[in-house]
Amino acid sequence: MFLELRRHESPTGALLAYHHQPAEGAERGILIVCHGLAEHSRRYQRFAEAMAKRGYHTYVHDHRGHGETTAPDAPRGQFSRKDGIGRVISDVMAMRDLAASAHPRLPIILFGHSMGGLISLNTVVTHPEKFDAVAVWNSNLHPGFAGRIAQLILRAERMLKGSDVPSGLLPKLTFGAWGSSIRDRRTNFDWLSRDPSEVDKYIADPLCGFDVSTSLWLDIFELSFRAPQTTHLSRLPRNLPIHLVGGGQDPATDGAKAVKWLAERLKSMGFSHVTAAIYPDMRHETLNEIGADRAMAEFADWCDRTIAKS
Repeated sequence: MFLELRRHESPTGALLAYHHQPAEGAERGILIVCHGLAEHSRRYQRFAEAMAKRGYHTYVHDHRGHGETTAPDAPRGQFSRKDGIGRVISDVMAMRDLAASAHPRLPIILFGHSMGGLISLNTVVTHPEKFDAVAVWNSNLHPGFAGRIAQLILRAERMLKGSDVPSGLLPKLTFGAWGSSIRDRRTNFDWLSRDPSEVDKYIADPLCGFDVSTSLWLDIFELSFRAPQTTHLSRLPRNLPIHLVGGGQDPATDGAKAVKWLAERLKSMGFSHVTAAIYPDMRHETLNEIGADRAMAEFADWCDRTIAKS
């Protein structure tokens, strides 16, 4: 069951820590989950259990540099000292192949939250034939001019301090700014959720909220800019089901404006099965928000409809 820690060796050399929640009743499909920045797979237990009750085998792994995954080239807060994006995508594919071997002939849906959404969409455009649908939640794939400025800052920091050390400025420009944007905030992490108990659990979790390296920040912005490019999106079948979710009060996606932008971009390119759900009062972590059960149920409904069509 989910709390049992398992390990799987990736071709990249990473020993991936992962959790599997078996489907209950009739099997409907496989859900591969990619978590966000500075968090880990155990936080997805409630989501995995909810999806298992709907018939989905759910696999959640710790990305390299996160949680309990270990890799010789990935200390905490770093994907890799070389080709971090390629390696993190290869790790996702290793989990995909593991799940597909364990449950042959079942459709496979790739899900990602925040940074995990960036990884998920980049994985799908890299391996378009390997997934039956993709869900991107609470992700900013439209960082715009501010994102380009951030890349310049990070490259300067890398030149001055190296790629392995934490960035001095990016946490202030992201986490710090997002925290300050919440009125009457109780903590600096209230931007994650309106649920105080969930925020407190995040703060108390030793595997959450750690500093990440300059190289990982650079990888994140590269992921953000890379996947929405026409050359990459054009590799996907136009009938691929794509599900987007955002929170109307999420400062990390500019109040879900970045989510809406991606939906319009996909539709303008002729993608015919794009759905976008914006929850007006929610902040960044939809799965840990007030109303999370409703969002999970609606996602499971979307999965059911998607599989029925396929």
